[in-house]
Amino acid sequence: MELMVLQNPLSDECLAVLRDHRTPAGAFRSAGRRISLLLAAEAGKCLATREAPVESPLESTVCRTLAQEVVLVPILRAGLGMVDAFLELFPDAEIGHVGLERNEQTAKADSYYCKLPELAGKQVFILDPMLATGGSLAMAANVVKSRGAKSLVAVSIIAAPEGVRKMSEDHSDVSLILGAVDRELDTCKYIRPGLGDYGDRLMGTN
Repeated sequence: MELMVLQNPLSDECLAVLRDHRTPAGAFRSAGRRISLLLAAEAGKCLATREAPVESPLESTVCRTLAQEVVLVPILRAGLGMVDAFLELFPDAEIGHVGLERNEQTAKADSYYCKLPELAGKQVFILDPMLATGGSLAMAANVVKSRGAKSLVAVSIIAAPEGVRKMSEDHSDVSLILGAVDRELDTCKYIRPGLGDYGDRLMGTN
């Protein structure tokens, strides 16, 4: 499994804002969008390219253009906060949705919704801001693979080592692009130091 963690002062600044419990919802969304843009730029390095002839104002030349269509698959609901940033860099991307909700008793993911475009032959990015136990992301990867996805990258803002390990064990062929890897999961399966519940802070709910 390929693992890439952002090393950028800009992402560090965004993480500081996201982690601060005093950050209001508007500033939280803004910081989440900025770090998602940085993650999207890194994700773009995974795309295949091809040569294409181009006529500049002065002469003919050969440029490289994208050779793959892109599909974004946010895990509902928190993953929605990353979509707009990815669309800035991949404006023609198709969007699918996988709805997963954590069972508070078992800490495992339950599926309640799935709507995906055709995935075969396309580059699929699964978007999930928090990679905690890895259960939700692993389940989402199973779903998109069952629908024909072969080229798959998972993108998260913050991860726990346990979640990274789960993905390595269950989906060694899926690359991970992360904003940060935190210390651990606590006994309630929350990432420490983390930033709380991303979806609640994004949406302004409790």
